[in-house]
Amino acid sequence: MVHNYFPNLIIMDHLVIHWVNTCKLIIETIGALLVCVGCILSIRIYLLGLFKSEINFSKVRLTLARYLMLALEFQLGADILGTAVSPNWDTIGKLAAIAVIRTLLNHFLSKEIDKEEQHDSRKVLQ
Repeated sequence: MVHNYFPNLIIMDHLVIHWVNTCKLIIETIGALLVCVGCILSIRIYLLGLFKSEINFSKVRLTLARYLMLALEFQLGADILGTAVSPNWDTIGKLAAIAVIRTLLNHFLSKEIDKEEQHDSRKVLQ
């Protein structure tokens, strides 16, 4: 109703929605690239260990876990932007579910990383 009297608001609405959707796409792409980089680096560490006949699985897992955690943060940020553009109860509910799942994944990955780092530091001290 307000838009009928203020056509500039329609233009501004479309610009903001377009800008936010573009940012969302960029952030999702960064998250996907981080997963790819983490996989490539983990494979590289594995292959280098394979050639040296001393594969450090802990280092491979920690490298991948760190990149996955960072990628999850970017993906959550993109989801938040998507919900900001079109907030309805359905998208808010989906965002809440996704946020809980990703937060739990991050929590358990973080615990796993801490455990592996403590284990590695104990091995170095021995």
